[in-house]
Amino acid sequence: MRRKSILITGAAGEVGQALIQQLAAQGADNLLTVDVRPLPAALNGKATHYQADILDKTIFDRLVIDYDITTIYHMAAILSTSGEFNPMAAHSVNVEGTMRLLNLAAEQSDWKREPVKFIFPSSVAVFGMQNLDNKAKHPRPQEWEWNYPITMYGCNKLYGETLGVYFAKHYKQLAETEPTMVDFRCVRYPGLISAFTVPSGGTSDYGPEMLHAAAQGQAYECFVRPDSAIPFMAMPDAITAVIQLAAAPREKLTRQIYNITAFSLSAEEIAARVQAHFPATQISYEPHLKRQRIVDSWPIDMNDDAARRDWGWKPAYDAERSFDEYLVPNIRARYAK
Repeated sequence: MRRKSILITGAAGEVGQALIQQLAAQGADNLLTVDVRPLPAALNGKATHYQADILDKTIFDRLVIDYDITTIYHMAAILSTSGEFNPMAAHSVNVEGTMRLLNLAAEQSDWKREPVKFIFPSSVAVFGMQNLDNKAKHPRPQEWEWNYPITMYGCNKLYGETLGVYFAKHYKQLAETEPTMVDFRCVRYPGLISAFTVPSGGTSDYGPEMLHAAAQGQAYECFVRPDSAIPFMAMPDAITAVIQLAAAPREKLTRQIYNITAFSLSAEEIAARVQAHFPATQISYEPHLKRQRIVDSWPIDMNDDAARRDWGWKPAYDAERSFDEYLVPNIRARYAK
């Protein structure tokens, strides 16, 4: 008999690792994971891991033979900065990979006559405010507003959202026999900040980069203007959100796509919080014009009223708690070693 299982793609990434830890802590012993990289040793025994590319159709053909996949957390993606250096690779992974997983979910849903849950993390990168005047006048856009992304990653995520809605509401709409639709659920993340992952040059990484530099006693040259503001979220809240959305009763959900956010800070407000904990830190500003343009295209915040209303979304970490209880103590401890 095929064992009921939860599939996580992109499992070796920072969100994937944290998701495995949290699901395992909640008692899940049926986790399947896929990534081109091996899982860290700390996750041994918490999941059955397949080291493979999500574009490799044969791996998923194998999985559906052996497992009854009830939920898919599709975390695999090439992010915004990397996607600009290799747009074709980003499109292949972010669009073709998503399409492959959605098709798998659709086939399984139809075969079982029971919807497979498909949890899809999208991004603030789907927004494109077009100019700073729009950004100032519309600080909290709703899900369907200002969807004019300027990065390949943002374009890919917006298309992935649209594909998900198709598979949830319109899949094979001209077929004689009505298929069982995928239960597609999407969260749009703001910039995510982790205390346990070293920043890797992402577009929103100037915040954590300041902290890591300060904890090492190094000066930091910020690549955006002091007034640059976008929404952020601490990693624990990002994991709580997808698990909470997956557990929500379908009848409570009024849409497939939800903005979620926690707090909004400008670069100079982040710098002030960093210097409050590390007073000797020297922070200067030398905007990188192309990365600045991307940050300027993202809104100051996002309207997440629908998520709060429909499935009780509420971040546990505001800006103060994120820095004082999560980021600073853990990053300080990292370099104290």
